Amino acid sequence: MMLPPAGTRIWLAAGVTDMRRGFDGLAALVERQLGKDPFSGQVFLFRGRSGHLLKILLWDGQGLVLYAKRLERGKFVWPQAKDGVVSLTPAQLSMLTEGIDWRMPARTWQPEMAG
Repeated sequence: MMLPPAGTRIWLAAGVTDMRRGFDGLAALVERQLGKDPFSGQVFLFRGRSGHLLKILLWDGQGLVLYAKRLERGKFVWPQAKDGVVSLTPAQLSMLTEGIDWRMPARTWQPEMAG
């Protein structure tokens, strides 16, 4: 994943998100539950109940961008809080999208053999 420009705020939505939501549903969630502006250029992360699907919503100046990633093994590490928002650094975002525990850098699973 490409990292956002320097100074961009990155927000992780605590709790579980309905992963059937698309652009409009996640933008509404950002406004109503997180109290943020989805068109501000900030980055917003959401995770589903099973923990292996991640969605990232951001405004690139021309339109909303929705990035999705599904881990084949392991889970995306998420705060235990039921609601609220957590701020991440670009390095933490990079680790999280790679399936690494961004709170304590270690992979959630290690490939045993290629192919």
